Amino acid sequence: MSRIGNTPIDVPSGVKVEISGGDVAVSGSRGELSLILPPVLSAELDKNQVRVSRSGESKEAKSLHGLFARLIDNMVVGVSKGFEKKLEVNGVGYRVEMDGKVLVMQLGFSHPIRYEPMDGITISLEGKSVIIVSGCDRQKVGETAAQIRRFRPPEPYKGKGIKYQGEYIKRKVGKAIG
Repeated sequence: MSRIGNTPIDVPSGVKVEISGGDVAVSGSRGELSLILPPVLSAELDKNQVRVSRSGESKEAKSLHGLFARLIDNMVVGVSKGFEKKLEVNGVGYRVEMDGKVLVMQLGFSHPIRYEPMDGITISLEGKSVIIVSGCDRQKVGETAAQIRRFRPPEPYKGKGIKYQGEYIKRKVGKAIG
């Protein structure tokens, strides 16, 4: 029995859910997302709740039940509230700026790094050292933030680099003299 899969998904006002066969389409004020359910699962809409059910008790059906219920829930939250990740840039001479939609980063390399986000993702800056990645698709927001962090991951000695806001970087002691 999947507790997560059996939990109904509440649909807030302003969000429209359409279920046709194995396709689930969710649209709201922030965008539109769609998902194709595997054949062992089905979804139905009751008033303002979506329920995901499985056709059998196979191992595949049980493993996918909770996953696809949460994916649909993430779609509903994404088109109504949206998702965001904040990244902090730490280091002497490290700076970020926007050139239209393109993020331009000076990270200690001989050249600036230009990063253009994928469709549906918005990048903005808060001050000179905080990058905000936002959008309605949770997977794309996380992937974009991870790609930006990959340009200069934080190093353990001085903490220079790009890290998630609130992330703890385990620091190492430098070279001992003596």
